[in-house]
Amino acid sequence: MNKAHAPVIELAIDLIARRSVTPEDAGCQELMSERLKPIGFNIESMIFEDTTNFWARRGTTDPVFCFAGHTDVVPAGNLELWHTPPFEPTIIDGMLYGRGAADMKGSLAAMIIATERFVIDYPDHQGSISYLITSDEEGPFINGTTRVIDTLEARQEKITYCIVGEPSSTYKVGDVVKNGRRGSISGELTINGKQGHVAYPDHVKNPIHLAMPALSELSQTHWDNGNEYFPETSFQLSNIQSGTGATNVVPGHINAWFNLRFSTELNFKKIVDKIEAILNKYQLDYEIKWTYNGLPFITEEGLMLDAVAKAINTVTGSLPDFSTAGGTSDGRFIAPTGANVVELGPCNSTIHQVNESVCCDDLCQLVDIYYHSLVNILGNNDK
Repeated sequence: MNKAHAPVIELAIDLIARRSVTPEDAGCQELMSERLKPIGFNIESMIFEDTTNFWARRGTTDPVFCFAGHTDVVPAGNLELWHTPPFEPTIIDGMLYGRGAADMKGSLAAMIIATERFVIDYPDHQGSISYLITSDEEGPFINGTTRVIDTLEARQEKITYCIVGEPSSTYKVGDVVKNGRRGSISGELTINGKQGHVAYPDHVKNPIHLAMPALSELSQTHWDNGNEYFPETSFQLSNIQSGTGATNVVPGHINAWFNLRFSTELNFKKIVDKIEAILNKYQLDYEIKWTYNGLPFITEEGLMLDAVAKAINTVTGSLPDFSTAGGTSDGRFIAPTGANVVELGPCNSTIHQVNESVCCDDLCQLVDIYYHSLVNILGNNDK
């Protein structure tokens, strides 16, 4: 088969052509639903505020195998830097170009094609297959996966195993699988002083001077040693702003933004308590706005990791490396329910960049990997 005309490539092209910049869905979910309904899925649309989501399920029994992902993409950016229009998917030398090709419309297409194939081969499979799809993963993530999970939890509907289609691979499809993620907490810190003329230091309280010892201690604090799954926790200052723009004015406050990516050795309370203790030690007049982005999670050795590793080995002849590196994903909302979650998708070298692309051969292999993952978890002896 010409890879350019493989079903997964055709579906990926159809999805990429839809301008679904967060939180717009642009009909992507309707297209996916139209493919799932004929093979026995019950489709439940969940629209929260500006975000379109859907929950689809085939079967009523456990275990529940879920494909999770997002139809929204980041903005295209400077169109002049694109070799081809970002929402006119184009194949050049075996690479499919377009916004969302790798993150993550290619994965969505592979999920659908793999599911269609599996249902044909295993019509009486064990358990249930489900989809949890949102149009707000790249944005505020307030009305997307987290609210669908809240809905499912309220009615005690549980996901057992979940593949999130984020682009996890590095050099070739399936070489890296994310079996967990670090937690993330952000703070917007304001330290207050007293504004005045620099020539009258007795009349001012310079918040920059006041902040420096505390910020230095925070940046040098040893938070933990990590563990077998996670590296040491990292505190990073991302923005510092102060001053009026004049050289002869002591400012009235300084704003410092920071983020911690943390391991399972810590939780939100431990971090907040430690940071506030350091700030209080220096007797600062401060306020902090906290943003709790997500707790760390880990999927340990067991059926899920074995099934995915076996599927990758069947298709590529290699075994994956399991990793918890990188940023956050919607897996952080699914894992706390007790689900075994991994992230498995194409190579991530061009995500969020101009000329985003994915290898057509990789998408065809991804279909096979998803298919064999389903077989290894829900397959039975009817075939």
